[in-house]
Amino acid sequence: MGQKTRGIYPDTNGLWQVDKWKRGTRFRQRGLASYDEAERWLIAQLAAQREVLVHGQRTAATFNQAAAHYISLHEQKASLETEIYMLKSVMPHIGHLDLRQVHDGSLAPFKAQRLVEGRAHKTINLALGVVRRILNLAATSWRDDAGKTWLEQAPMITLLPLVGHQREPTPITWAEQRALLPKLPTHLANMALFTLNTGVRDDVVCSLKWEWEIKVPELGISVFEVPRQHVKGRKKSRVVICNSVAQSVVEAVRGQHEEFVFVYRRERVKNLSEAPAMPYRRIQTMNNTAWQTARKAVGLGDLHVHDLRHTVGMRLREAGVPESTIADILWHSTKTMTQHYSVGQIVELHQALEKVKDDAGRWNKSLAMLKREQAGEFAGATPPKVPQLKVA
Repeated sequence: MGQKTRGIYPDTNGLWQVDKWKRGTRFRQRGLASYDEAERWLIAQLAAQREVLVHGQRTAATFNQAAAHYISLHEQKASLETEIYMLKSVMPHIGHLDLRQVHDGSLAPFKAQRLVEGRAHKTINLALGVVRRILNLAATSWRDDAGKTWLEQAPMITLLPLVGHQREPTPITWAEQRALLPKLPTHLANMALFTLNTGVRDDVVCSLKWEWEIKVPELGISVFEVPRQHVKGRKKSRVVICNSVAQSVVEAVRGQHEEFVFVYRRERVKNLSEAPAMPYRRIQTMNNTAWQTARKAVGLGDLHVHDLRHTVGMRLREAGVPESTIADILWHSTKTMTQHYSVGQIVELHQALEKVKDDAGRWNKSLAMLKREQAGEFAGATPPKVPQLKVA
């Protein structure tokens, strides 16, 4: 029998593994079916290393490695948890592939599977967008030890069309709000109520920190200056304005955690006189099992957390708030948006948000709301109010 290649060993269950150092690089792979397969794998890796050292070829990297590198570089990104969730759906299809093998063709099975599962085009595109971002960084910013980018050129990733496939926003009525909030656990109900009175995105609510708080004694409220890295688009920092209801939520949770405003802990169901078994911890997402259970219980099974933000926009319009003020509250991009809010602007935004803190009995509703009420699609639905016309 010929001499065995060093670095190849028997693995568990009759399989083989490779664990070898060569020129400062560790080559490791487990679960290979035979010694010959392990040897072929090692020879290919050593050949690739030689090409890099002798001829200046790029270091081979899989999409798994690229995704892990991306996550490690963006640990402070506000939307990282969402991006990791999106990557999990696409990894079984492309994670094992060399970066050069990731393109529209290798992504086609992922698109097909998600469409069969009934996923919306926008949801699929969000995952494709993260893939595209990683490939672009691999081709422009990330470099190996030889100074070469991980990928020579990023491929064009084709997104699915949104026209005709995009879900319409679904603002909720006051009756639906009154039905939903009691079904949510306290910590999540606080976050939902805060969102319904500020219009802020759910990822910002989850990230909100006490160190961002600025008290405004003249109004008896606080504002939160959110750093640009937590703002979608990251062009500038933005301010969350609290109306009186949002401020009451803030005061209710004050002191629970020294860093984050909205936190959660598992409370005792037995031995209630003893201290809680778990400390408070940050809430990663509002769209969790508790949210999905509550919306289903009140007949709002397709309600998104982002619909609470749409609700604020609709209620502000119903109250006659100017579009420019609504844009400032919802952080829409406008040419007139100032980087640093003035006291006068804070007063204006606060007064606008005070108009949506409770049900004013306005009849102006979207057609979708009227249809839901008429069909009684949610628990505790009430007939739509019809305005009474005065007869001369």
